Amino acid sequence: MALRCWRCWHWSAWPRTWPPPSGSIQSFRQQFSTQEQTPQICVVGSGPAGFYTAQHLLKHHPRAHVDIYEKQLVPFGLVRFGVAPDHPEVKNVINTFTQTARSDRCAFLGNVLVGRDVTVPELREAYHAVVLSYGAEGHQALGIPGEELPGVVSARAFVGWYNGLPENQGLAPDLSCDTAVVLGQGNVALDVARILLTPPEHLEKTDITEAALGALRQSRVKTVWIVGRRGPLQVAFTIKVPRPRKRLMELLLRTAAEKPGPEEAARRASASRAWGLRFFRSPQQVLPSPDGRRAAGIRLAVTRLEGVGEATRAVPTGDLEDLPCGLVLSSIGYKSRPIDPSVPFDLKLGVIPNTEGRVVDMPGLYCSGWVKRGPTGVITTTMTDSFLTGQMLLQDLKAGLLPSGPRPGYAAIQALLSSRGVWPVSFSDWEKLDAEEVSRGQGAGKPREKLLDPQEMLRLLGR
Repeated sequence: MALRCWRCWHWSAWPRTWPPPSGSIQSFRQQFSTQEQTPQICVVGSGPAGFYTAQHLLKHHPRAHVDIYEKQLVPFGLVRFGVAPDHPEVKNVINTFTQTARSDRCAFLGNVLVGRDVTVPELREAYHAVVLSYGAEGHQALGIPGEELPGVVSARAFVGWYNGLPENQGLAPDLSCDTAVVLGQGNVALDVARILLTPPEHLEKTDITEAALGALRQSRVKTVWIVGRRGPLQVAFTIKVPRPRKRLMELLLRTAAEKPGPEEAARRASASRAWGLRFFRSPQQVLPSPDGRRAAGIRLAVTRLEGVGEATRAVPTGDLEDLPCGLVLSSIGYKSRPIDPSVPFDLKLGVIPNTEGRVVDMPGLYCSGWVKRGPTGVITTTMTDSFLTGQMLLQDLKAGLLPSGPRPGYAAIQALLSSRGVWPVSFSDWEKLDAEEVSRGQGAGKPREKLLDPQEMLRLLGR
C-alpha cells in the first residue's frame, strides 16, 4: 500500500499519554468521562457544504470542535475542481474557508475516504454528531445506445480534467473534430462550451492545468451546440442579475429577434468559432463513425411541451434530427452516491432521505449540500442550506437529543486509521502544497499551477 500522509496531533482536549493501550472507542469514552463536555462534530466533505456547515457550528457554539474529513489530499471540493478557471472571483470563498480551517477548534483531515478507510458507524461512535456533506461525485448517464463510444464524455469528467481533479487526468479528450455537442443547458454546460471556444491565450493567466491548456491549443473545435429537451423558459443556467429568469428571457428574445448592425454582422461572419442553443431536442442515440470506432453524431428527437408550471414536460413529436459531431459532452446532471451501507439512500432521487438535514431514523446523523437536496443551485444556495443543517444540529444538541457525555472525536479515529495504514493530510500540509502551486504558477504569470499527482504531493510533504 502506498505511503499516506501523517497529520499533526490535536492535543487540546487530550492528555499526553494519549492514545491509551486499548484500541476501542468505548474505552476512550470511559477514560475521559469526567472532562467538561465539548461537542465533537464530524463533517464528511470539504467542499462548500462541508465548510459552511463547519463555519455555522463554530460560530454559534463556543466549545464545539469540528473535524472535516476529505477523500482528496486537498480541500475545497467543487470550488477548486468545479468552478471554471476563467471565473476566479467565485473562488474567493476559499479565503473564508481557510479562516474556518485555521480555527483551533477545527481540523482538516484529507486523504481519508469515509466508507473505506473508516466507516460511518465508527464515526458516529466517536463523535456526538456526524454531518454528511460529500456532494455529488457521479454523473447522470444518458441511457441511450452509443453512449459508450469513444468521443462521448461526461461534462463532469471534462471539468475535472481541465481543473486538475486527479482522477480525471487520464481523460485525454479528442478535440480533433470541428463540432462538439453539449447535452444539457445548465451552468456546467455553458462552462464547458465556453472553455472549448475561448482562445487559449485568454486562459493562460488562469489556474487551468498546463496539460489542458496544451490540448486546447491544439483543438480544432470551431462550433459547439448546447442542446436541451425543453424551451428557453426552462433552461437551467443562471445569470448574476436581479430577477434572473425574466432578465434571461429578455436577453434570449432580444438576441434572437434583433437584426445585427453592420459591424456586428461583419464580426459574426468573420468569427472563427461559434456556439448556439438548440431547444426542444432530446438525445436518442449516439451515431457511430463508419468503422464503428467512435462517435460521429447525435440523433435527436424533436420535442414539444405538455402540462403547465412544475408539471411541464417534454414529449417527442415523432420527428428526428441527426446532428454531426465528433465530441459529445453529457451535462444532464451530477449524481450523489451512497457512502456507507449503514446510511439510507434514495437511489432514484440521488439524496440521503432527510428532514431539514436530519437523516431519517438516524439520530445524530445529518446531511447538507447536494447530497441533502440534489445537485441544484449555486454556492450561495449551498451556504443557506448548510447553515440550516447546522442550526438543526445545534437545536438537537441544546434539546438533549444527541449522545450525552464526552466523545473522543478524532483521537479515536486516528488510532483506527493508523492501524489501517491511513495517514491523513492536515491543513498545514495543504498550505505547504498551496505554496508550491503558487510558486510554480508565478513563472507563467498564473495564480497557481495545480499539483495533479497525489504521489507527488506526498513526496513534497516528505512522506
